[in-house]
Amino acid sequence: MLEILKKSLKKAPIVKRGKYPYFIHPITDGVPAIDPKLLDEISDYIIEYCDMNVDRILAIEAMGIPLATAISLKTGIPFSIVRKRQYQLPGEIKISQSTGYSKGELYINGVEKRNRILLVDDVISTGGTLRFLVKALEEKGVTISDIIVIVGRGDGVQQLAGQGIKVKTLVDINVSEDGVSILEDTGETN
Repeated sequence: MLEILKKSLKKAPIVKRGKYPYFIHPITDGVPAIDPKLLDEISDYIIEYCDMNVDRILAIEAMGIPLATAISLKTGIPFSIVRKRQYQLPGEIKISQSTGYSKGELYINGVEKRNRILLVDDVISTGGTLRFLVKALEEKGVTISDIIVIVGRGDGVQQLAGQGIKVKTLVDINVSEDGVSILEDTGETN
């Protein structure tokens, strides 16, 4: 399962951001081009293994967008985007977030109290973005049916689990200057 994803991750180039080895991949960075077969494989897997009894798919800008689009097209479930820009619409939720290499604000529009959502993101490292996002959604009265992240790297999933937040990943990886290695090769969600 997920052979296209695993094969493409193993071929991902590595660049340095300070001391941080960073992998470049179509699903996490949008470069090089996103192969439709890869997106098809991932979206089919998510639809099969996640709770799809939801009112909305919520994707984090930017790389959650192609994932949510594919899932939405296949299921007919609308999606909203957690944006990095403020729109000042009624009900907009502002959150501050911090990742392993950046800080900033995110803005949520298009979700309402009592909505059931599927939260989709491309990669988790520290869990910083999801931690703040889940808290803001829960405070708004939104029910998170499932959280699915394509690539797990680092201890973010374990950190969030310790706070009672369950995150499913499709593939867990380790990144070094030598490349990407697959840690979890079962095709199962964690």
